[in-house]
Amino acid sequence: MINKLVDKIKKLNAPIVVGLDPMLAYVPDHVKAKAFAEKGETLEGAAEAIWQFNKAIVDATWDLIPAVKPQIAMYEQFGVPGLMAFHKTVEYCKAKDLVVIGDVKRGDIGSTSEAYAVGHLGKVAVGSRSYYGFDEDFVTVNPYLGSDGVKPFIKVAKEENKGMFILVKTSNPSSGEFQDRLIDGRPLYEWVGEKVAEWGEEHMGSCGYSYVGAVVGATYPEMGKILRKVMPKTYILVPGYGAQGGKAKDLVHYFNEDGLGAIVNSSRGIIAAYKQDAYAKFGPENFADASRQAVIDMQKDIASVL
Repeated sequence: MINKLVDKIKKLNAPIVVGLDPMLAYVPDHVKAKAFAEKGETLEGAAEAIWQFNKAIVDATWDLIPAVKPQIAMYEQFGVPGLMAFHKTVEYCKAKDLVVIGDVKRGDIGSTSEAYAVGHLGKVAVGSRSYYGFDEDFVTVNPYLGSDGVKPFIKVAKEENKGMFILVKTSNPSSGEFQDRLIDGRPLYEWVGEKVAEWGEEHMGSCGYSYVGAVVGATYPEMGKILRKVMPKTYILVPGYGAQGGKAKDLVHYFNEDGLGAIVNSSRGIIAAYKQDAYAKFGPENFADASRQAVIDMQKDIASVL
């Protein structure tokens, strides 16, 4: 799957992933009104609203982007109906030939991680049969529990020709409370980055990059520059662009000299673009068109610095 991701990035000249993180507050009133008229002001109504919101944005942007990244918490807050909307979103995006990165940030002891890996990347055995659960192409993984928590994902990803992005240096303001702590004179994120590179050495795609990727936030460009050197063959998923403060000029060192090696995420900067002054002319009725223009502007912005 890393080969497909890289091929699509090269073909579209768009190292961009759209974060499908649909807070109900982002959904225009007319979309919510229609969903609530059908299913009431219920969890089912909320799930229908975010599904219709997602579908419209995907329909407007799928030809411009290689990948999407639905954040599962935004769906879990609506319970089982929300998870059904998550599943529908994954299936729809895959039908559009988009690479789907499930932002699930799982990581636990071996048997539990194995169950997470099977549920999101692989097949679960049911009697004499087996079935995909959510069936994303990549997932995000929290490495805090060490190799026991990561290796089950690597095993399933290898079997299914899929992949993962392991949290190394996250974009949030308090990430340094743990990730920047010095161990033998070096910050923890460097040690994690080295381990990610080690895990990935035996799991390379023909594109020259490993299917064991890393998450490094756009809000810490100097650290990103260091980690690019620590993990030269690791694909980096870069959150924090746009709404969280990351700028295109900060991203150049996340990429290798071949112009590859990173894919940049924007969530509310794209899906809620119609709420921004720059795209207000589209209005809530044309929210998906605003999202399309935001993707085009983001692609130009990143291309200008690479």
